[in-house]
Amino acid sequence: MSIEFNRRQFMYIGAGVAAMGALSACGTTGGSTEASGSGGGDAAGAMVTVPKLTGIAWFNRMEEGVKQYASDTGNNAYYQGSSQADANAQVKVIQDLIASNVSALLVCPFQPDAVEQVLRQAMEAGIIVITHEAPGIDNADYDIEAFQNEDYGINLMKELASRMNETGEYIQMVGSLSSTTHMEWVEAAEKYQLDNYPNMTRVGDRIETSDDSQQAYQKMQEALSAFPNLAGVQGSASTDVVGVGQAVEEAGLQDTIVVCGTSTPKDTKDLLASGAIDLIQFWDPGQAAYAQNEVAKIMLDGGTVDESMKLDAEGYATITIEDKVIYGENAWINVTKDNADEYDF
Repeated sequence: MSIEFNRRQFMYIGAGVAAMGALSACGTTGGSTEASGSGGGDAAGAMVTVPKLTGIAWFNRMEEGVKQYASDTGNNAYYQGSSQADANAQVKVIQDLIASNVSALLVCPFQPDAVEQVLRQAMEAGIIVITHEAPGIDNADYDIEAFQNEDYGINLMKELASRMNETGEYIQMVGSLSSTTHMEWVEAAEKYQLDNYPNMTRVGDRIETSDDSQQAYQKMQEALSAFPNLAGVQGSASTDVVGVGQAVEEAGLQDTIVVCGTSTPKDTKDLLASGAIDLIQFWDPGQAAYAQNEVAKIMLDGGTVDESMKLDAEGYATITIEDKVIYGENAWINVTKDNADEYDF
């Protein structure tokens, strides 16, 4: 998939996304567990997208995808979530939506195992459940992924290793040790490293950051003290490399430590330019949410979910289905300081 193809899928974001706060400034937004989002009037019969948390650019972009779907189709689809990076807070949002008699829940679980019970309750109530970033989940009709998680993690390792000259110590960060996607990325990356880059070594345990750039910053400072020969960092949560990059920049180690991971161009542009972050890799969460809503609507209308479906979400025109996981077209994008300006997201 070419960069030009992917670039087009971001261009409808508009002024609302241009006003997003930087990931480094938001992370989690304090102790509130109140639901927030775009709302949708009458919840009964609605299709509602529930993110891991609200208030960071990654999930703001997901909300844009939901709004675009609602605008394109006229369907009652909206976005609602907790501002706290906390599994219990997300469960409370889902419970409230079940009580509101929604027709479909499109959930990106903060911790997939923590939502299994409440999603089972939703399905028992006749609600369609489509997840994202939870390919191993039991209680969902389908899960939608932009790519095979193993491939994504391996590609991140290739990018990290090439910049580390295939030698030296590195650490790995995840938003949650219970995050299926994050763990599959780092496990696949390390396995690929062990098989292909024998002069590289992962040091320390995998570091949990709770999808919070401030935690990533603090834990990177700790890692710099614990591992004086550190040469690389692989981040998973969209906030990881932001916090890591800030710590690297403050320490003046831009030319010593390679930083690669998932994030958004808008919120890493300055750190990419300074060399504190070397590469980011991402997919469009707005298009993933759009695809979730499309599949839910097909099911609500009594249609058939199979590989002949033609979804309008970019990156999902051709799909494969394994068990109940729907995979897109390996629609990830790699961005460095050289092409970060091409994306308004």
